[in-house]
Amino acid sequence: MSSMLEGVASRVFLSSPRPQCFTFETSVRVLNSKARDVRFFKTSRSRLRQAPKPEETHPTPTRPKSKVYSSADEAVQDLKDGSTVLSAGFGLCGVAQTLIEAIGKRGIKDLTAVSNNAGLGNHGLAHLTKSGQVSRMICSYLGGNKELEKQYLTGKISIELCPQGTLAERIRAGGAGIPAFFTSTGVKTYIQSGQIPIRQEPSEDGSGKSQIIEPGKPRETRIFNNREYLMETAITGDVAILRAHKVDQAGNCQFKFTTKTYAPIMAKAAQISIVEADEIVPIGSIDPDQVDLPGIFIDRIIQATAPKQVEVKKIAPKDDAPSEDSPVQVRRNRIAKRASKELKDGYYVNLGVGIPTLAASFVEPGVHVWLQSENGILGMGPYPASEEEIDPDLINAGKETVTLLPGASTFDSADSFGMIRGGHVDVSILGALQVSASGDLANYMIPGKVFKGMGGAMDLVSNPDQTKIVVATDHTDKNGRSKIVEDCALPLTGKGVVSTIITDLCVFQVDRRKGGLTLTELAEGVTVDDVKAKTDAKFAVAPDVKEMHQ
Repeated sequence: MSSMLEGVASRVFLSSPRPQCFTFETSVRVLNSKARDVRFFKTSRSRLRQAPKPEETHPTPTRPKSKVYSSADEAVQDLKDGSTVLSAGFGLCGVAQTLIEAIGKRGIKDLTAVSNNAGLGNHGLAHLTKSGQVSRMICSYLGGNKELEKQYLTGKISIELCPQGTLAERIRAGGAGIPAFFTSTGVKTYIQSGQIPIRQEPSEDGSGKSQIIEPGKPRETRIFNNREYLMETAITGDVAILRAHKVDQAGNCQFKFTTKTYAPIMAKAAQISIVEADEIVPIGSIDPDQVDLPGIFIDRIIQATAPKQVEVKKIAPKDDAPSEDSPVQVRRNRIAKRASKELKDGYYVNLGVGIPTLAASFVEPGVHVWLQSENGILGMGPYPASEEEIDPDLINAGKETVTLLPGASTFDSADSFGMIRGGHVDVSILGALQVSASGDLANYMIPGKVFKGMGGAMDLVSNPDQTKIVVATDHTDKNGRSKIVEDCALPLTGKGVVSTIITDLCVFQVDRRKGGLTLTELAEGVTVDDVKAKTDAKFAVAPDVKEMHQ
């Protein structure tokens, strides 16, 4: 065997943010074109289950006679300081609020929390971050949790930002026994270079700048089929907490609508999985074909007692309601109307929050598109017609209440981002802070000022050869500065990904290969000189510039 070794390299990769053992191993490369690289990855060990003794050669699992616990307090009684908690839910939809409050009462601290969002007010993980019980978070989006954003910017908490689809896949991989994988999400961004600090605090020199206490982690890269990919390591947890609609006493779970997002994958990635159920039913009450998560992945069951919350309650406007015709809304509608022309009959489409979402309201009669929402909807419908139609278990990616169209389906985040990264979505329309003449997009972060997170945006632009990326945005920011720039000064969401830019003034087509903008459409009353005056980037003018489609 020694004669076959090309080289030896020592390397350790973590599949959990809190490894429990430190084992350095050696990887070898075999001199055979068909042989595989061999690597050894370090995995986490639960704080809740007794580790096997050194002399034991086989696992000796123990299973309780009943998975049903009398209370949330009892179910979390052995959770310890320093544990890693996988907290399911999207926004406030599907969060295990009963269990979160029980963890809060126990007063355990130094927790690492893994979740898509960080909660809001006293709901979701905000309940634990406000009390200082969470010292570290891995998430994709802070959302409206301004208190947590302030904690991060002042050095009181560590936050590892992770693209939403990558976060879902890291958790899914952890539950499937896969220690690492490669993804195109985040290539040529701060994710690849590790330039988003995990922990920072204000500099002591009074300059207003921040000093980095813990830097981000640069990613290893590799080329597959002439494309660059980043290596991401799996995430596992000591405990997962989730909420389900119906659970039988064997642990089989049913979820409603968008509560599926992270619940199934987190339950599979934790040593101990605890579910709070709207309804606990006898074994056999759930048809096998209706089980969303098999009971093998659930260890403890409690009755949910905390009421469900709606983060953004939206009602569809009445047909006879007066339309808003403020200058801002007129401008937004102009962009959205033009963006709707990108949506062709039969297309599968993802629309970002804000102006992109408005585009669905202007799709022409007879054109049917399937709206995909990255939190697990295909066939998303309009806002509910009345308060009575609101379902707290059914929201869009902006946390707004929505409905479903006939033929719709719901699924977890791993499936959702498989659709996105795999190029199954035809068009994705997003907003922007900046977009460059080469099609680079920046839309999630202003260093030192705005720290919201990228959410699913990096995943949405990760396959621009298969999914057309359209930016719909105001031409200038609130201070009158051009958003269309020669080169982005802000951290990139994606490099060379945008094909079309639609603003309130005009439409640009982007040459993603060679770089460069071409002005192809002008809004009514707007001249080429008007566009030049408000655009930092250089651009060519098409010989047959048309009026912007409305």
